[in-house]
Amino acid sequence: MSSPDQDIVKHREVRFQTPHSDPDQARSAVFLLEDADGIISLEATEPLLLRLSYDIRHITLQHIEEALEGVGFHLDNSLMSKLRRTLWHYAEETQRDNMGCRNNPNCTARIFVNRYQQTAHGCRDERPTHWRRYL
Repeated sequence: MSSPDQDIVKHREVRFQTPHSDPDQARSAVFLLEDADGIISLEATEPLLLRLSYDIRHITLQHIEEALEGVGFHLDNSLMSKLRRTLWHYAEETQRDNMGCRNNPNCTARIFVNRYQQTAHGCRDERPTHWRRYL
């Protein structure tokens, strides 16, 4: 069984294509992404291969790839790469939806608020809503 931290931290590879003015795109991507929120580790293992670990509560692979393409990097568009990326995008967005993180910049706070609301404690007013408004 995996721990919750393993489910939240993702380890992925981003591959680049060669017809580009920068022959070492992976190292350039490391410099671009190293200060991004949610990025845990970056490693340029080859000139066209970037290995990264990130926290999906803060950032997803789709956000990372969109940022790289927006700056001008050429991602690998082979059939296998596209299929793999599509599967990862879907899985991460589904997991973020299940955690309540979709379109929410402060996902961690939302998780604790949901947990607080479901826990039985003495800070709840048990009266019906119409009674609370009456007084």
